[in-house]
Amino acid sequence: MEEKNYAPIAVDLEKDKRYAWCTCSHSANQPFCDGAHRAHNKPPSLGFTVEEDKQAYLCTCKKTGNPPYCDGSHNNN
Repeated sequence: MEEKNYAPIAVDLEKDKRYAWCTCSHSANQPFCDGAHRAHNKPPSLGFTVEEDKQAYLCTCKKTGNPPYCDGSHNNN
């Protein structure tokens, strides 16, 4: 069985741009939503914006306590 890599993904985020963070792990466009949750009957994405341009590490394990940002929870898998 192939083990998944749950390391966070570094992304450049733009001020006031609307993002949709994948909450279900089914998106082929991680860490962002591609609508795959609909086919799997999963909850919708989490929409967010940032107040300034910045680089951030977005969670891919979906266990973060600070969505959409990684808080190291993937190390506890």
